[in-house]
Amino acid sequence: MATKLTRAEPRADGLAELYREQAVAMTRLALMLTGDRATAEDVVQDAFLGLHRQWHRLDDPRNAVSYLRTCVVNGCRSVHRSRRIAWLHHPSHDWSAEAAAIDGEDRRELLAAVASLPRRQREILALRFYLDMSESEIGTTLKISRGTVSSTVSRALATLARQLSSQEENR
Repeated sequence: MATKLTRAEPRADGLAELYREQAVAMTRLALMLTGDRATAEDVVQDAFLGLHRQWHRLDDPRNAVSYLRTCVVNGCRSVHRSRRIAWLHHPSHDWSAEAAAIDGEDRRELLAAVASLPRRQREILALRFYLDMSESEIGTTLKISRGTVSSTVSRALATLARQLSSQEENR
């Protein structure tokens, strides 16, 4: 006699398939927000674990990707809070060696400029340009209005343009 799975019992194959489809994208998002691959992987693992634990609360399993994005962004926020506390006790302005070796000088300059932006601007830029999410999707993920997303993107890009052109002039 076959047992019928209820919504409270996530199918292992469905969760595994979701992991195969989304793990890389979620890790890339977390990497953009944390600057550290190992931390990004930990954040994503925690997000999937949270999804597994909270599966029964999902009204619709199609909302799982949105749930994961929200968990990843919130996990990255927690990492930044922890890093800030650690930085206050032991100041260090260096990226990890792995993050610094990601690519050439231009990429390091861009990552440094993005890292200097306020948290919300970093998050919105990563969601918009790295995951190619619409302003409406970003608003839903971060629980802010579409207009706030739009104005934040505009301010962040203007700030990056000023910083990068200033660095170019100083060469």
